Amino acid sequence: MRRYARFLVPAVVVIGVLGFLMVNLSSSLVYYNTPAEVQVREASDANLRLAGRVVPGSVVEQESTVAFRVQDCGTSVNVIHTGVPPQLFQEGIMVVVGGQWNGESFESDELFVKHDEQYRSDSEDYNEADHTCTES
Repeated sequence: MRRYARFLVPAVVVIGVLGFLMVNLSSSLVYYNTPAEVQVREASDANLRLAGRVVPGSVVEQESTVAFRVQDCGTSVNVIHTGVPPQLFQEGIMVVVGGQWNGESFESDELFVKHDEQYRSDSEDYNEADHTCTES
């Protein structure tokens, strides 16, 4: 019995700590939806995150809002962002917006620009083939 206790007690402690961490960390994770996933949702006041590429030619800036379309794999959603967009915000860039889906458009109060760690000068050409999705 003593031999089993040396392994059983530490195993129970490790399992307890892992269970505690999983429960507490899972509540802090925030997932984002694609435009196709948001379109099938019903309108609600629930906070969501939406990710996709800003459709070129769709950005309309007004005094306190910016309206644009976010697209992913051929499906796009209208976004109305309240507030000043980040400096890196532009057409064709990946964004994550936070807000509510009202059934017709996404009303955003958070706007994050997604980017990678690689620097490219303005003169480099953007290769669309490297950033397209494959539908099966």
